[in-house]
Amino acid sequence: MSEINPRNIVIGDVHGHYKGLMTLLEEISPDSEDRIYFLGDLIDRGPHSSQVVKFVQESSYKCLLGNHEQMLLDSFVNGKVQPSVLQAWLYSGGHTTLESYPKGRIPLEDLDWMQTLPTHLDLGDVWLVHAGVHPEIPLEEQTADQFCWIRQEFHSMSQPFFADKLIVTGHTITFTLPGIKPGKIAAGSGWIDIDTGAYHRRSGWLTGLDITNSMVYQVNVFDNYVRTLPLEEILMPIQPAVRLPRLSKG
Repeated sequence: MSEINPRNIVIGDVHGHYKGLMTLLEEISPDSEDRIYFLGDLIDRGPHSSQVVKFVQESSYKCLLGNHEQMLLDSFVNGKVQPSVLQAWLYSGGHTTLESYPKGRIPLEDLDWMQTLPTHLDLGDVWLVHAGVHPEIPLEEQTADQFCWIRQEFHSMSQPFFADKLIVTGHTITFTLPGIKPGKIAAGSGWIDIDTGAYHRRSGWLTGLDITNSMVYQVNVFDNYVRTLPLEEILMPIQPAVRLPRLSKG
């Protein structure tokens, strides 16, 4: 089957794994016409958060706000440190982000850039968000609390949130969902999750999804192993009754 171009490619939670991201992009080999989207959580836990942020800032690629960027922003409000939020962020991997910057100081321009990141993007028949949506709250009433943090209510939806859009998320490592093996993409009612746990020793997989051609690109950040395969070969439903979603072509 011939490839459709240009491609829309979505990349899951990088979490500071700059070298893995560069290997993944080399495998994807995007050209100037391809559109690349990051689902947020560029930072924390991995060793090179500052390099990841700089790369995405200087690229033409779009990026969503993740809960880890939100925690960082909430730690410093109007130039003042918020001690309890700061401690929660540091505990959640923020210390590695600080260590990735010279003298542990995050430039104001990086924080300002994170402030501009959208919480979601509508690509027509595909809707991108970091964590998901609350099935019982109208979309226009939802905030970053839902878009960046939600888990159980979203993953347990029995009906798709959108009748005509597939939701693509990161945020929740797929192997933490029922019946999903490490490195697999999880599917629920009207959504798929591509956070395959790049930072986690049980997985190490960083995932890029070509939603135009239903192809998956992955690199294991711990051993640099790369693989490319059709989405249907790596997509797993979180329960047998869930029908695997199909991506439209083009």
